[in-house]
Amino acid sequence: QVQLVESGGGLVQAGGSLRLSCAASGSTSGMGWFRQVPGKEREFVAVIRWKTNNTYYADSVKGRFTISRDNAKNTVFLQMNSLKPEDTAVYSCAATSRTYYTSSTRGYDYWGQGTQVTVSS
Repeated sequence: QVQLVESGGGLVQAGGSLRLSCAASGSTSGMGWFRQVPGKEREFVAVIRWKTNNTYYADSVKGRFTISRDNAKNTVFLQMNSLKPEDTAVYSCAATSRTYYTSSTRGYDYWGQGTQVTVSS
């Protein structure tokens, strides 16, 4: 069982930046971020594959968000720049043991508790 502990998030004005962190208690094949707003399904944001260091992003965040990792600390980061009010959501860290890339929530085995990101206009 892998536990994920998130940190970061908060309130920021549009155009600002925030950084999310997620530390894993064990090894996985990939780690990423999803987000959810009330009444909508959880949405893929970004993922990084541990073995290849390949990264994948949702079209809505490309060019603004960057996912990275610290191997020694088994931690991933999500740097969010040029934030927009529509980025407001609960952001959850997720980890997968699958050996292939997936943006589906069904492909992720472990989840963090979620952290609120609010972008004011």
